[in-house]
Amino acid sequence: MAERNERAERPERPDKKIPPEQPERDYAAYDRDLLELQRVDFALVELTLYLDTHPTDMQAVQQFNQLAQRRQQLAGEFEMKYGPLLQFGHSYTRYPWRWADCPWPWQV
Repeated sequence: MAERNERAERPERPDKKIPPEQPERDYAAYDRDLLELQRVDFALVELTLYLDTHPTDMQAVQQFNQLAQRRQQLAGEFEMKYGPLLQFGHSYTRYPWRWADCPWPWQV
């Protein structure tokens, strides 16, 4: 029996009514954009660990800086589309306040 793909079968917000001023979230695009951000985050963590033991590797430092810049760009685009990734002043928000909108990035 094939395993179920929970993400692909997620219902369209079954227990919540979407206020008329907020369009329904495109879960496929949300998942795709979040996955790209997570890929860059993973590479940054791995490069951080590598650079802790190889601090003079210029190519790794350059790659880290390129990915850090890419991450900043992706995070900004993600937040403009879907709302803040972080709270307590680490991310900007749009009006209306969208922090309480589900799902949060760690719930996907």
